[in-house]
Amino acid sequence: MSKKLINKNFRALVNAYKSGIRGVVLEGSSRSGKTWSGIDFQLYLTSYSSERIIINNVRETYNSFKTTLFDDYDKRLNQINLRSPFQNKDVTTFNLLGNKVNFIGADKVSKFHGMGSDFFFINEALNGIEKGFFDQLEQRCRQFWWLDYNPSASDHWVFDLEKRPDVVFVKSTFLDNPFISKHEKAKILSYDPGNTDNVANGTADDYMWKVYGLGLRASPEGLIYPNVKWIDELPEDYESEFYGADWGYTIDPTAIVRIRISGRNLYAKLLTYTPIESDDECLEVIRKIDAKGEYWADSENLTRIAHIRRGGIKIFPAKTKKIKFGIGKVKNFNIHLVRDPAAKKEAENYKWRMIDGIQLNEPVDKHNHMWDAIRYAAVSNST
Repeated sequence: MSKKLINKNFRALVNAYKSGIRGVVLEGSSRSGKTWSGIDFQLYLTSYSSERIIINNVRETYNSFKTTLFDDYDKRLNQINLRSPFQNKDVTTFNLLGNKVNFIGADKVSKFHGMGSDFFFINEALNGIEKGFFDQLEQRCRQFWWLDYNPSASDHWVFDLEKRPDVVFVKSTFLDNPFISKHEKAKILSYDPGNTDNVANGTADDYMWKVYGLGLRASPEGLIYPNVKWIDELPEDYESEFYGADWGYTIDPTAIVRIRISGRNLYAKLLTYTPIESDDECLEVIRKIDAKGEYWADSENLTRIAHIRRGGIKIFPAKTKKIKFGIGKVKNFNIHLVRDPAAKKEAENYKWRMIDGIQLNEPVDKHNHMWDAIRYAAVSNST
């Protein structure tokens, strides 16, 4: 194979592994060949290893493999005439050239607690993979690991790995991929806002171009709270503490947050993020969180609030004024959130409504359960 047809990411993985580097982070645009290189690297490892090895592939959920990595793995194995197990969409492990390859969802961490590996690969590492889970994988990894992702956020614990001398960051774009199809390439190029034809055609998108074209770290446009700072834990030194609660029953989650205030700094930690149908169950959840704390809750269910109050909890209906008024109150603070996948998802998706590229002064009623809980508490405690 001609050298120019070897993907940049694959070459970086091989070179880093041979040089004794502990891990590699593949950060890049869409279709830059990151995931394909990860599969090819597994084929390389299993082809040249003198001993039987174990490779763990990891994503946010096991089910997410079925429409992503399984399809790519299936295609590559068929291309090189190796038997593929991926016609069956329930593969958790398979034998690759005498070696063991596993597929693990981070949502099933307890099932794999203690499982060691020689190598592990986290596909789309920015999507719901917690730092603690990565640490568990690394401390049980005997040789080498790598991660990949599109940089669709401006802050994440993965970015801190860049400080480690034993970790290499490799940045790539679709232009580094010699195997990209002309249609895939044309689609990505259509996002470029600097191209007047894209603007005229309505395909120009600054965020999509930055992240999926140029492979740059960026937060989505139109975020209601664009300046969130991420922290590992709530501070111990603070002026006041209280809780906010937004009710969810069967599909939407009940969100309960602990809030600490220090000057103009608001620190929040998401404690509960799951549907709770029963008032009794909700009371028990709150008792376990803090039976003596002060709670400000969604006033649309006064029956639930009264039930919880009869259970001895100091809980009040939020002083709910207009949503935009409450958003303004929250934005008066410097906002700090404790890292959490659900909190991250809301922070990166709660947006102002857009029509034909024009931002309206109206929030979209999605990805706002945590934010509503924060808003209820912040407005009710404002002076």
